[in-house]
Amino acid sequence: MEGIPFDTASNFPSLSDALYQELRSAVRGETHRRGDHSFLEYSRMFNGDVKISACAVVCPLDTPDVSQVILFCRKHSLSASVKAGGYGTAGWAVGGDIIIDVCKISDIDIEPPAADGSFTSIRDMPLLGSKGKVKAGPQLLDRPDTVTSGKRRREEDDELRSYDLASPTVANFLHPGGSSAPFADRPLVRRRLETPQMSTYSVTSGNHNMTTFLSPDSLPSSIVSPSLASHIPSMDGVTTTVTSPSLMPDTSSKPSPSLSSLNDPFSYLDDMPSNSAPSAASTSRLAQSMPNALFATPSFLESPTNILTYATPIYSHAFVTFGAGKRQKEIDQFSAANPLEAVSLSGGRGAVPYHIPSAAHPVGSAIMILGGFGFLGRLHGLSTDNLVEAEVVLADGQIVMVSENEHPDLMWALRGAGPAFGVVTRYKARAYPVPVVFAGNLIYRFHRATAPSLVKHFRDCVKGAPRELYANVLLTAGPAGQDSLVVIQMCYVGPKVKGQEFLQAISSWDGERCLLNEVDEKSFLHQQDSVAQVLRGKAGNKWFIRSALISSLPDDIVNKTVIQFADTPVGCTWLFELAGGALGDFEDNCIPKAQRQASFTVAALHQWDIDFQDPRCVHSAEEWIAETLAPVTLGGPLPSFLGRQEPPGRVIACYGENWARLCEVKKKYDPDNFFRNSFWPLNAEGDIIEPEEHEPQHIQF
Repeated sequence: MEGIPFDTASNFPSLSDALYQELRSAVRGETHRRGDHSFLEYSRMFNGDVKISACAVVCPLDTPDVSQVILFCRKHSLSASVKAGGYGTAGWAVGGDIIIDVCKISDIDIEPPAADGSFTSIRDMPLLGSKGKVKAGPQLLDRPDTVTSGKRRREEDDELRSYDLASPTVANFLHPGGSSAPFADRPLVRRRLETPQMSTYSVTSGNHNMTTFLSPDSLPSSIVSPSLASHIPSMDGVTTTVTSPSLMPDTSSKPSPSLSSLNDPFSYLDDMPSNSAPSAASTSRLAQSMPNALFATPSFLESPTNILTYATPIYSHAFVTFGAGKRQKEIDQFSAANPLEAVSLSGGRGAVPYHIPSAAHPVGSAIMILGGFGFLGRLHGLSTDNLVEAEVVLADGQIVMVSENEHPDLMWALRGAGPAFGVVTRYKARAYPVPVVFAGNLIYRFHRATAPSLVKHFRDCVKGAPRELYANVLLTAGPAGQDSLVVIQMCYVGPKVKGQEFLQAISSWDGERCLLNEVDEKSFLHQQDSVAQVLRGKAGNKWFIRSALISSLPDDIVNKTVIQFADTPVGCTWLFELAGGALGDFEDNCIPKAQRQASFTVAALHQWDIDFQDPRCVHSAEEWIAETLAPVTLGGPLPSFLGRQEPPGRVIACYGENWARLCEVKKKYDPDNFFRNSFWPLNAEGDIIEPEEHEPQHIQF
């Protein structure tokens, strides 16, 4: 590596002045060398347990910039890595000599399908600030300037990591004192109850947000027109919100609780009358353009005349085009703020937001090429299944458009193994109408004597569930200083009238008192924050993830899981997600059919303080996934769940019978393994390599 001196202060190599100037002159975007303050800002990862050894970070403004960086790296025998959000726990995104941070490639647009179902190709769509070509869809929301500093990027990250809007009620439950700092005052050892007794959880009263639209039972294909006054940013940046009645009574003017109520810490869950807040006026352009539209309010939901608020989407799907710098939460925010027109049964005009199937927040854009299973997955498939076109920079710097008609073999590989084949700079994906979801959490205290019964009850309730129902059960740490929890999350893609039967079945378990049930109608945007809200994931913590796909969930596996979880340290969450549904409908990508036939996807999501040392944080996850679940495991996990120190065999098992074909496509498009800073477990000669040979060092493993 000519011109790469060794920096004795940091013990890492750095670019010489000559190479730094050459790199800066090759691109229009920012370039930051090691030692610059902005270098730290742009190379920071969500997982704090990653050592950054790169010489420089480049923030390209467009696809040609990315091509120039790759050509520069090849010329000087440097490796490159690609950062598209920084949420990957293995650290591959910052493992190269040069980090390509695509955060400035952040255009986004939505368009309905053409009459024949086709879409506008990415090549015919302009970049932000360009002139000449017509934008594919109507500009419904002004887009911000993409020129941001490293400090501003960090501030944006912090804003995106606020998840309290998912459910203020859950936020109050998990943070009784009002502080949302994850694990701020939690002891390193949590208490688990061995004898039945009441926990001392406290929940403060607070309204929870809900969107105000319904769909009639008589119109199964109809989608309800959303009230644009609910959760939609106005043009001046202020978000207007419709709030539902408070789940808990207002006690501000009431006498102190009686002794009997003090003896029952769950008395706040008793049904009490409450008043609903009035809706706020919308400043959305689309809403203002529909003076005759009828928008529902919370008090109108129970009205027998609310048939007037029903609406049917005009399109079964839409297409969202976005730059690789967009994180999923930003995409969902754009989708919620830019609904497409719908037809109201009353004769007026309505609107429905369209969302891309994706994993829950927080994830970056690479989820589109690594799997991506979330609340819409059972209904519409994985993120990869809905990718229809991508703009890609190949290992030789060539820029290509990839779709089923152009480079179809590469398209097949991109949808599931993309980071090993090129740098995707812009995506186009299908999005679907999601006006409302009936969703939320049922929270119970963890008790090893009763938790197995609850997990089995959940398993039996969701057996044979319709595709509209997503559900998971997770074992996780409780509020600071309190017991661990069992949390059931459900998300029915539709209104309460259709989803409440599943809530009734799941909530019928009576082995323990339910600490909190806040399932209600919500916007999909806010529901996307719900997993992160419960996990209370903290940027800068050490993270370790292991996952698997399982064929069934027998009683003995449940029993062993509960016993093992009882001995895990603080910060550990174990998750069972109901799989199936539309996952089995797709075969045009490299994720094999055998994996798609799994009954559940499971994951151990472990985080702990950067200074805390406990081998159980890693070993407990490994033992649960590799040993306890082994009898029912199907191959490897979904690629989006691949983490650090993954054995090569598990990576290969992700692709099953498709692995040989995947290797052939790799030889064609990246014969010398330029994109080695990824999950790919082979070297340029095709030999298996160990994880430490292609992932960055860790502070303490």
